[in-house]
Amino acid sequence: MLKRILYLGYYLKQLDRDKFSEFLNYSVNLTGKLKVSIVFDAFVSVFLFNISLQEYFQFRFFELDREERENWAGTGYMYEYQLRMNPKTSRHILDDKILFYKHYKEFFLHQVADLETLKGNEKLIWKLLHNPSGKIVLKVSDGKCGKGVLIRKTDDFTPHTLVEVMEQEGYELAEEFLIQHPDLQKLSPSAVNTVRIFTQLNANNEVEFLGCRLRISVNSPIDNMAAGNMAAQIDEKSGVVTGLGVYSDITKKDEDFHPITGCKIEGFKVPFWNETLDMVKRAALIYPQNRSIGWDVAITDKGPGLIEGNHDWCKLLWQLPVKKGLKRELEKFR
Repeated sequence: MLKRILYLGYYLKQLDRDKFSEFLNYSVNLTGKLKVSIVFDAFVSVFLFNISLQEYFQFRFFELDREERENWAGTGYMYEYQLRMNPKTSRHILDDKILFYKHYKEFFLHQVADLETLKGNEKLIWKLLHNPSGKIVLKVSDGKCGKGVLIRKTDDFTPHTLVEVMEQEGYELAEEFLIQHPDLQKLSPSAVNTVRIFTQLNANNEVEFLGCRLRISVNSPIDNMAAGNMAAQIDEKSGVVTGLGVYSDITKKDEDFHPITGCKIEGFKVPFWNETLDMVKRAALIYPQNRSIGWDVAITDKGPGLIEGNHDWCKLLWQLPVKKGLKRELEKFR
């Protein structure tokens, strides 16, 4: 009980109150229930089901019975699960983008360099500034959900000014901007639309897939759901999108067609699918101390390449596209 009280304090501190109010009004209009009744139910659900206040709405608990609610993995549950699967003694390799690149660089297709490596290495800087995309991405080493990322034209920099800007603005990593596969570019050209694959090592250190999702940008330079973008389920066997594009904002309707490009979402075939699964499987075994990882993969015309691995992978991206709670999928690994 004490732990759940502490969690509630954290949820209240992090709560987007405007969004909470918007979701509350939406659920009241949809169900006809009283506001006070829904708010009370949301707070009770924090303690009963180990979810956050915002997730009460995102999981649509206001429409679910107790048995259905039990199936959803919320923030509290996932924090405890991922801490057990990816201990603090080993998860730093995934947390730090510089360390991640150094440990998993064999799976990268694009040029990446940290600030210390760039200093005094004009040849490497010129290589970064003359990449085919004409863009460069600057990142902080511990950025999450697209935060701490700057995308600029390579023409904006010289070798000297690139290092200078990184030092002044606190960016620790410079990357070549990836050019995504033409099929993904046609679907949504505003950002690199990555594939998220969730892997889990079982008791025999074999890789099992917990799910595959396509993140779809909607007129945004990043593809995270937290930034207002969509995600859709990918069939593990075929690489074909088998559901509609969904948002984490419950007031937005699911999309069968991309709202900007008009491309059909369900039925979209992710290129190089078998190669993508094979790459992620091999990556998951590189450092088995981290047992449950959400991998972000970019698909180019040359094949798949890793972007990052997440020890605290998103429970919304995992569950919302399939419209059901998946907590039981994790129980056998605990």
